[in-house]
Amino acid sequence: MNTRIRELLEEIRLREEQLADILEQQQAALSYRLDGTRVRFEESVRQAHQRLKTGLLRWLWHSEWRNLASAPVIYPMIVPFLLLDAAVSFYQWTCFPLYRIKRVRRSAYIVIDRHRLSYMNSIEKLNCVYCGYVSGLLAYCREIVARTEQYWCPIKHARKILDPHKRYARFSDFGDAAMHAQNRQEMRLAVRNITDEEDVSSARTGD
Repeated sequence: MNTRIRELLEEIRLREEQLADILEQQQAALSYRLDGTRVRFEESVRQAHQRLKTGLLRWLWHSEWRNLASAPVIYPMIVPFLLLDAAVSFYQWTCFPLYRIKRVRRSAYIVIDRHRLSYMNSIEKLNCVYCGYVSGLLAYCREIVARTEQYWCPIKHARKILDPHKRYARFSDFGDAAMHAQNRQEMRLAVRNITDEEDVSSARTGD
């Protein structure tokens, strides 16, 4: 990997740390704090949220028909997502120890907490639980696949791809036969030595 790419990757890492600091400041501005996995709002804010809550019947009355019509399609999709979760989790629990790769922390990607917002009714909370689970699940699966790809095939594609995972930038260039064997060994060593800090960083950026 050339020096310029290393510099850009380091700059990205620093920007991610700055973003995390800004998000923490925003958290304080919205008058809530994290207590373990729970979110704690100030009492005055919680009461204000309760007053802004839209009742269930009123919410259904004002819902667009197309949103209600899609419900029988959306909710059954939880079944294949649950199967995907089970299959990918089984894969990493069985194969990653063989590769000596650190397992992806599921809890770092699948975060379900928006249902605790008191300004939402029960259907809105259910929808947020669903979206939080599926979105987090796909990010979790992506990181498992990214670590697998880094171990087995750390080569860039000939064509530009949209939104590659963060590990992709360190892969060897397409057609660079001279560097392939060396880079593959480096990539395997790197993926076997993922630190807790890198684990958290990957989850924070969704990669």
